Amino acid sequence: MLRGFMLTLAGVEKSFGGRTLFSEASLQLNRGDRLGLVGPNGAGKSTLFNLILGEESVDKGKVERLRNLDLGFLPQESLPVGDGTVLELALSFSPEFLSARGKIQRGEHVEPDEYDLYNEMGGPQLEAKAKRILAGLSFRDSDHNRPAREMSGGWIMRAHLGRLLVQEPDLLMLDEPTNHLDLEALLWVQEYLKNYPGAILMISHDREFINQLVHGILEIRRERLFRWTGNYDSFLQQRDAHENQQLAAHKNQQRQIDHLQTFVTRFGAKNTKATQAKSKQKQIDRMKAAMVDAPQGEERRMKGFRFPQPARSGQRVLTLKGIDFAYGDNEVYRGMEIEIERGQRTVLVGPNGAGKSTLLKLLAGVLTPQAGQHLPGHNCKSGYFSQNRVDVLNPAATVLEEALDTPERLTEEHARTVLGSFLFRGDDVFKRVGILSGGEKSRLALVKLLLDPPNLLLMDEPTTHLDIASIDALIAALKQYEGTLVFISHDVHFIRLISEQTIHVNAGRLRNFPGGYDYYLQKTHAETARAGLTGWRQSRRHKSCERRARQQRRPTRPQTRRSRIP
Repeated sequence: MLRGFMLTLAGVEKSFGGRTLFSEASLQLNRGDRLGLVGPNGAGKSTLFNLILGEESVDKGKVERLRNLDLGFLPQESLPVGDGTVLELALSFSPEFLSARGKIQRGEHVEPDEYDLYNEMGGPQLEAKAKRILAGLSFRDSDHNRPAREMSGGWIMRAHLGRLLVQEPDLLMLDEPTNHLDLEALLWVQEYLKNYPGAILMISHDREFINQLVHGILEIRRERLFRWTGNYDSFLQQRDAHENQQLAAHKNQQRQIDHLQTFVTRFGAKNTKATQAKSKQKQIDRMKAAMVDAPQGEERRMKGFRFPQPARSGQRVLTLKGIDFAYGDNEVYRGMEIEIERGQRTVLVGPNGAGKSTLLKLLAGVLTPQAGQHLPGHNCKSGYFSQNRVDVLNPAATVLEEALDTPERLTEEHARTVLGSFLFRGDDVFKRVGILSGGEKSRLALVKLLLDPPNLLLMDEPTTHLDIASIDALIAALKQYEGTLVFISHDVHFIRLISEQTIHVNAGRLRNFPGGYDYYLQKTHAETARAGLTGWRQSRRHKSCERRARQQRRPTRPQTRRSRIP
């Protein structure tokens, strides 16, 4: 057994629904590895996780895990929750610990071996660690004793993430862990995981999150697993260089084959050259057998279509004047003013609770202010995208029918091309909307919005629940878009490519930075691109996140008794 070995996949083959996902796939995962798992939709990322977890079996080959390897897995959504409290859920990786803790708290008789186990696993120190981790995930102290089932699905997933961080498994497997996190919790998790003691294997659409945490990329391509060194940006550079070399080698081989084929065609029937022609034909056959495949990158298949463009608005698209807005006694804005001009691409940034989403809803007319004016400009047609936009979809329609149901007249071919760029391919377009996942519904809602775009587009976290390929498709569409855009996002990559102006929102005040996101970072002296999303005061908060994360890792890791996978 190799030093540091945790698990290996050797010659793995796996088919699902008549489709081959893996063929001769191999992988070695070692202690200390931090890998991002990438691949197109349907390539087999979730299946690979299930094979590692032992929840699915291979058709051929083997998956070998280190004896007593401790695995922890966070899926995208839908983990169970019982009758316990939020704190009990964070400690629920060990039912024995929870049972002993409950007896001690209730003053019941505790058997000596139960008490020994409780102390062995850390006792009050482990509970204190759980509380610190829950605080990092933005839970309040008053949430600790709330029944977990009373929380929303997103908060339940946060508590499950807290459970895994308390547990500290040898291999932490995360599937889109940032989906349910607000910005400050995301920052905290990012800092905490930088010094995580175990190995990490993650799927994430958030490039900044991957870039900050992984040391390698595991790519699923053509039924195989390819491992690349470095973070996601480094992977893209290496893959592009590799594909360019592959394409050059393919073209060079094809030129050689064409040259030899010319000789065979010309002299194959001549007695004096027949022997040479046969020799060259054998050479052609050998070259074809060893032919380098031409690369087929996803990005190449996403080109070649254009979205419809909106009607032109006036120069002044929308103005808010003297806006007062409050939720009950909670005043958000007093006398707030903003003017949106044609063609602007503006990102709203600022700390949690500063009023970014409220501002977007005021611009959209979704919220009515207590005072002030909402003044649309000439020919202004606004469209607001939020996660609840999926509620306007017809659950009985198919994906294709829903895409075609727009005022813009589209051919089926064009609609299917656009749907394909958002990962609805083949028979996926005939799925009923009612059976789609939340992420699929979000993608379909984006397609509908972009196929009939308003000239003022207001988008709140449009990349949530989208994978990287879908985000790339959205970026491509918005780069073509000729209207005016105001949006909120935690995705630094998305912001950098789309925004041309930044408005910082905090304590009811707006501060405008008339430049791209890097200009804003420079002016605010933000320590990191992610920290800049809350503004120039973020550097202190960022240091606080990092300090808290270090403090929570400082105590000696308690010896814990956990469920094992043989």
